[in-house]
Amino acid sequence: MKSISIAIDGPAAAGKSTIAKMVARNLNYVYIDTGAMYRCIALHAMMNGVPFEDEEGVCRILTKADIKMQPDGTIKLNGKDVTSAIRDNEVTMGASIVSAYPRVRTYLVSQQREMARGGGVILDGRDIGTIVLPDAELKIYQVASIECRAKRRHLENLERGIPSDYEELRKEIEQRDYQDMHREVSPLRKADDAIEIDTSDMSLEEVVANVMDLVASRIQ
Repeated sequence: MKSISIAIDGPAAAGKSTIAKMVARNLNYVYIDTGAMYRCIALHAMMNGVPFEDEEGVCRILTKADIKMQPDGTIKLNGKDVTSAIRDNEVTMGASIVSAYPRVRTYLVSQQREMARGGGVILDGRDIGTIVLPDAELKIYQVASIECRAKRRHLENLERGIPSDYEELRKEIEQRDYQDMHREVSPLRKADDAIEIDTSDMSLEEVVANVMDLVASRIQ
């Protein structure tokens, strides 16, 4: 069976990673969590005492961040398991800031393209279909209302035992949407040939089924 490259883009907390992981399992594809890579850079900056706003400082320590993604979903930064740590709210906001730096994006995009070489991969992020994999055979733009996304992230945090405030999350998601859509480098936007899926009123199973149908149409 033909292996293709799948790009899923969309705003923060739209459920991209969850859907990408489920589809990857169904297809036995490799899932590359690009957002986690930017989160790792933000956490790396925090651990080294570099403010997110210090572009030069962040870029100076960039190559010292050894990011490894394990088959079981574990994410390691310089040998340390940071799977939960990179989901911290401060790291989340930091990721939005550092991901706007051209050198950070160039560094990570080159790694992502290398990982995706040969197909059989699914990547999610903000600029996968527009910048990272412009030739992906299937591009999806996944959206949901701000209220729905805040509720999902709130419940996700509670399940992980992370302190969470719905209203604060809603404001942060709104702020991150603005940052992602208005940054100078690789702003969040829908690729011209992407298919939009609004998941606000859809179950995970319904979204996965929708994506699997789209995959089948591309493979055929």
